[in-house]
Amino acid sequence: MNKKPSDEVVMAWVYLLKAQNAAMGHVEAMFKKGGLPPFSWYDVLWELEKEDAVGLRQFQLEERLLVSQYGLSRLLTRIEKAEYVERLPCSEDGRGHRVVITRPGKKIRAKMWEVYSQAINTAVGDRLSDKQCEQLKRLLANLVD
Repeated sequence: MNKKPSDEVVMAWVYLLKAQNAAMGHVEAMFKKGGLPPFSWYDVLWELEKEDAVGLRQFQLEERLLVSQYGLSRLLTRIEKAEYVERLPCSEDGRGHRVVITRPGKKIRAKMWEVYSQAINTAVGDRLSDKQCEQLKRLLANLVD
């Protein structure tokens, strides 16, 4: 079981990480240039917007985002201070809360998507053909599934 990875496997790993870092660095730079919140806010707002007025419990967000409870709690506090989300009492559990996206939260998420979609296109769409993207998707799916 102590099989070491081949040089090809190690280099694939290195380029996977480099590609991810380059792409995310580009997205973060474009958000900053546009005066938008950091990327970490986007997925939170997106998950909450999909649920609309119902919102999600914090543990549900943790499961969807794979973020630690402590990290998510701090992140939600920052997003709540910006008035993009609010915590409402949970009818099923008097002690719990549901996190819901606000109207300003929906607006900022839409602005973020405008920039994010362009960044995706710049980082991937302008460099790979649709056929190459399909191949890459299939290869990466093997690592996720």
